[in-house]
Amino acid sequence: MVVTATDPRSAIEAVFRIEQAKLIACLMRIARDVGLAEELAQDAFLAALEQWQRNGIPDNPGAWLLATAKNRAIDRFRRAKLIDRKHAELAGEQSIFGESEAPDLDAALDDEIGDELLRLMFISCHPILGRDAQVALTLRLIGGLKTEEIARAFLVPEPTIAQRIVRAKRTLAEKRVAFEVPRGEELSERLASVLAVIYLVFNEGYSATAGPDWMRPQLCEDALRLGRILAGLIADEPEVHGLVSLMELQASRLGARMGPQGEPILLLDQNRARWDRLFIRRGLTALERAQSLTQSRGPYALQAAIAACHARASTAGETDWAQIVGLYGELGRIMPSPIVELNRAVALSMHMGPEAGLRIVDALATEPILKGYHLLPSVRGDLLVKLGRNAEARAEFIRAASLTQNAQEQTLLLKRATDCAASI
Repeated sequence: MVVTATDPRSAIEAVFRIEQAKLIACLMRIARDVGLAEELAQDAFLAALEQWQRNGIPDNPGAWLLATAKNRAIDRFRRAKLIDRKHAELAGEQSIFGESEAPDLDAALDDEIGDELLRLMFISCHPILGRDAQVALTLRLIGGLKTEEIARAFLVPEPTIAQRIVRAKRTLAEKRVAFEVPRGEELSERLASVLAVIYLVFNEGYSATAGPDWMRPQLCEDALRLGRILAGLIADEPEVHGLVSLMELQASRLGARMGPQGEPILLLDQNRARWDRLFIRRGLTALERAQSLTQSRGPYALQAAIAACHARASTAGETDWAQIVGLYGELGRIMPSPIVELNRAVALSMHMGPEAGLRIVDALATEPILKGYHLLPSVRGDLLVKLGRNAEARAEFIRAASLTQNAQEQTLLLKRATDCAASI
């Protein structure tokens, strides 16, 4: 591993962030408690800060951290007078932690680490935890983010995030949640939870729900990293590749979604020359992989297929809206949702004209789930503008602006309302 930094502490912190998830995953074998495993990892990090700044970063920092954490675990169990009970557990890990042979340390971090990381992902997203707790714990343990980084990313007070993480770890310990990969039907349900957490993180980065910034690209990057790790660990699950494809394709637009003052640039107005072709190639490859694994596409693969239609179009005018309408229809059949139907209305308006889309949007007006959803009046305002009904459109844009908590989006909607007023 090669890490360069002018500040030794920064270099050590970078190494630890890379190794942290693997380290905690391995420590879960002996700790059987996610909170204790993280504490042991932090103890090893503090030891590394002391020794590596003096002696330099070792050739295999992961193995060094793991050996140090294992020794700290033994000391802790001994102090707690639990050494007799833990001795048998530790003895069973000799081939993993390599107390007698150093190469086994490498095996613990490389050859067998996949299963451990997968177990850690499933325990971080366990259904006994609320979604907010799942997100915070996943970013903390697998993403390697500090508590203050998670708080800053989601515009939540740091003590709130800290409490979520502490409570999540306490809940997992009290419920004695098994550190294992679920099997059979439970696997699909639990995997869906993991995918939902990763995509929630990505979406918050792609279109921030609140605050002064239109996007938070670092969250997109964190989610993509988690998705790529998961795709490497569960290579035969089509929806995992579907989610990765969707995120890669969406991420390809990040550089074109914002103007010089941080203002939003909507899809049809974006300079497609600024779309990242590497992300697009990765996304299309992941989509092909997802489609090769099953005859029936799941929700993420279908959304990725929609994103692929945009990615393949060199200009907005070349977009295959008919295919997108069909894909949204298929998505709505397997995952009925007013939000999916709203998106289908937009695609239909592009394919058949604003009147066709407006009929669907008006039918959605009574949906309870869309009552406070700012994109409903925003879409309706856009369709009314195309029909020349600017007074009505202005009212819709003002309503949409009052519902969003994102400052940049609010500014955009109010500007559209002003433009409508000038055209009345």
